[in-house]
Amino acid sequence: MKILVTGATGYIGKRLIPLLANEGHHVVCAVRDKLRADKNYAEEELIDVVETDFLKPETLHNIPNDIDIAYYLIHSMSNSSKDFESLEEQCAKNFKTSIETTTAKQVIYLSGITNEDNLSKHLQSRKNVEECLKSKAYGLTIFKAGIIVGSGSSSFEIIRDLVEKLPFMIAPKWLNTKTQPLSVRNVLTFLHKSAGREDLYNKAYDVFGPEVLTYKQMLLQFAQVRGLKRYILTVPVMTPKLSSYWLYFVTSTSYKLASSLVDSMGVQIIGKPSNINKLLDVNPMTYKQAVELAFEKIEQNSIVSSWKDSMISSGRLRNNLYKYINVPKFGCFTDYKERKVKNTEKTLDKIWSIGGTNGWYYGTFLWKIRGYIDKLFGGIGLRRGRTSPTNLDAGDALDFWRVIFADKEQQKLLLYAEMRLPGEAWLEFKIEDNLLKQIATFRPRGLWGRLYWYSVLPFHGLIFKGMINKLVDV
Repeated sequence: MKILVTGATGYIGKRLIPLLANEGHHVVCAVRDKLRADKNYAEEELIDVVETDFLKPETLHNIPNDIDIAYYLIHSMSNSSKDFESLEEQCAKNFKTSIETTTAKQVIYLSGITNEDNLSKHLQSRKNVEECLKSKAYGLTIFKAGIIVGSGSSSFEIIRDLVEKLPFMIAPKWLNTKTQPLSVRNVLTFLHKSAGREDLYNKAYDVFGPEVLTYKQMLLQFAQVRGLKRYILTVPVMTPKLSSYWLYFVTSTSYKLASSLVDSMGVQIIGKPSNINKLLDVNPMTYKQAVELAFEKIEQNSIVSSWKDSMISSGRLRNNLYKYINVPKFGCFTDYKERKVKNTEKTLDKIWSIGGTNGWYYGTFLWKIRGYIDKLFGGIGLRRGRTSPTNLDAGDALDFWRVIFADKEQQKLLLYAEMRLPGEAWLEFKIEDNLLKQIATFRPRGLWGRLYWYSVLPFHGLIFKGMINKLVDV
C-alpha cells in the first residue's frame, strides 16, 4: 500500500516510517522542511519525501493522489501562539480537504485521552481536531493515548531530569493526578497494525497501559529502575505558574512547553476499556518495563527520535532551516580561526561529537555559565544536550544550538544559536585543503547587540582558540 505519513520528522513519525517500510509499504513522508528529512530516506526505494505545510494550502499539491492510507501525526505542545486552537483546526481542515482529493480509504490519527469534562487547552484542541478530520470520503481511525513512555519522549526526559537531579522534591499537587502511561513501542504497534483494517474505520479507541499511576508513583518507580532512593513531598501552594518555573529550571524543557505540560498534567487521564488490544493482538507493557526498555535503547545509542529535536524545544528558530543556511556577511562580527588538520577522519569525529556530555572541548565551565545565564533570562540553556553522542542531522538540537547543515562527506557542520541573544549567531566548522576553518558569526540587533559582542570578545578569543586546537589535536 502507498501510505502518507505527516509529522514525519516528529517523535512518533520518525519511528513509524521504518516499521511501515519494513512491511513492504511505499511510504510518502510529508515534511515542512526537506533539510530535516532523514538523509537515509534518500537511499530507500520505498520511501519518498514531499515538502508540504498544512497551514499553506498552496503547498499541498505535492501530496500524491494515489495514496491508500494517511497518518495524521501533526500536533504541537507549544503555546506560543494566541491562536493555537484555530491554527490546529485550520491545519486539520486543510489536511482533510487535501486527502479527500486522493484515493485514500483510511486516515489514522493519534490523539489524546479526553474523557474528563474539564480539559486542558491542548487536550481540547486534540478533541476538536478529531471532529475536523471526520469525512465521508474515507474511514477515520482514532487512537487516544495518554502519557507516552520511551527514550527521547518529553515525559520520559522530564521525569529522568527530576529523578536523577533531585534526591528530595517539594512538588506541586498535580503529582497526585492519575494517568495510564503507555510504552511508545505499544503506541507504534497500534498505529502500524491498524493500517488497512476496515473493521477499524470510523472508530475511536483509548489506548493505555495496564496500570493506573499518579505522576508521583511514576517518579518513584522510575527511581527504582535506576537504583535511586528519592523522597517527594507534594504541597498545595504551587500555582500553575510556579509549577511551570519549577519544571523549567530543573529539567531540559522550555518554559512554554513546561506551561503546556502543567496545564495538561492537572487533568486525569484514564482510558475507557475496549476490545482494541484483542483486535490488534497488543499486550501493553507495564510502566517499569517501558522505562527499562527505554534505557536499553539509550545504552545502545539507538534513540531514533527525541522531543528535543522538535522545533517545540526551540528558543528562537521558527522557520524552515533554508532561511538560516546562508550565513550573512554584511553588518556582522566574525571570529575566524583555522588550523592544519593532522587526521581528517578523527577531527570530523570530534566535531560530530561536540556538545552534550562531551562538552565543547575547551572552557566547558564557561559554556555552562552561559547556559545558566540563558536559563535565567528565559532561554533554553544547555540542558537539552543532544540525542545521539556521535551522529548529527539537520534539525537536531545541540545544547543551545540547532543543527542547520551536517554533512561529513562535504566536511561541514553549521549551527545556529537558539540561546537568548541581542542578535543572531552561527557557528561553522568546515575542512578545506586540509585546513579546519572555524567561523563564529554574529549579526547584532541594534546598539545592545554591538555592546554584547564587545563584552564577550575576550571570552571568545579564549574559548574559540582553545576549541579549535583541541579539534585538530588528534
